Amino acid sequence: MAARLLASSAPKPAFRIYQYSQPLHKPTTAFAPSLLHRSTIIKTSRKTCFTLCVIMDDQKQSSQLGNLVDEGPDGINYQIPSVRAAERLARKKSERFTYLVAAVMSSFGITSMAVMAVYYRFSWQMEGGEVPLSEMFGTFALSVGAAVGMEFWARWAHKALWHASLWHMHESHHRPREGPFELNDVFAIINAVPAIGLLSYGFFHKGLVPGLCFGAGLGITVFGMAYMFVHDGLVHKRFPVGPIANVPYFRRVAAAHQLHHSDKFEGVPYGLFLGPKELEKVGGLEELEKEINRRSKSYEVS
Repeated sequence: MAARLLASSAPKPAFRIYQYSQPLHKPTTAFAPSLLHRSTIIKTSRKTCFTLCVIMDDQKQSSQLGNLVDEGPDGINYQIPSVRAAERLARKKSERFTYLVAAVMSSFGITSMAVMAVYYRFSWQMEGGEVPLSEMFGTFALSVGAAVGMEFWARWAHKALWHASLWHMHESHHRPREGPFELNDVFAIINAVPAIGLLSYGFFHKGLVPGLCFGAGLGITVFGMAYMFVHDGLVHKRFPVGPIANVPYFRRVAAAHQLHHSDKFEGVPYGLFLGPKELEKVGGLEELEKEINRRSKSYEVS
């Protein structure tokens, strides 16, 4: 809260008045800055009275609007929009739009390629009229298993690598970001390399092993897309995610990951989709509920 002092010749009716008698050459003010509105009357030996008003401004609202205070020719303080704040808001919008375009293009491209690869792979497998049931079952089973397994891999890598030997890269994710991208985004590309390799090998070869490789690459791809929308979009708001923000469990996931950035439980949770389970093991459910309520209020305000 920011305080401004205004002087007037008469007290305001809505204010509480306190009178003090002091010599003119030693004026003494008595007011409590913690109160929102209080008027103090200083009475001198010459019977001269004036009112000192302490008016508290809502600095939170001013900071959100990015306003500056300027004094006009009549001595009254006026608030004017900050050019720097407007430029910062425009830059943030540009960064969100840039990342949104990248997310949509990558999601659409990867999804299209994955669907086409699955369709053409099995259509080529069944050209002779034989249906490779074992290979098809292995492909889809391993795709689900790889998607689930990536959560545990990401949890281990996050703690043992990203917050250890690779902290010089991951640190960019724990600092205010300048621009639409950060050095930590390199990890997404690193995870995409084995997925592309497994998909390529499984696509151009027949048999159970290539089918398993194709399923593993497909599962890694599905996990990566889900991670991008929930982590980058919902948690860190790098782009709008639409109805995903209204899913209750995803809100719990987002709140749990926000606690990871607060370091309240020594970095726990390190995983994403099973983050609430990690917090439950360390006794962080109460803090999780508080964070969920805080984020819900922020959604309502925005």
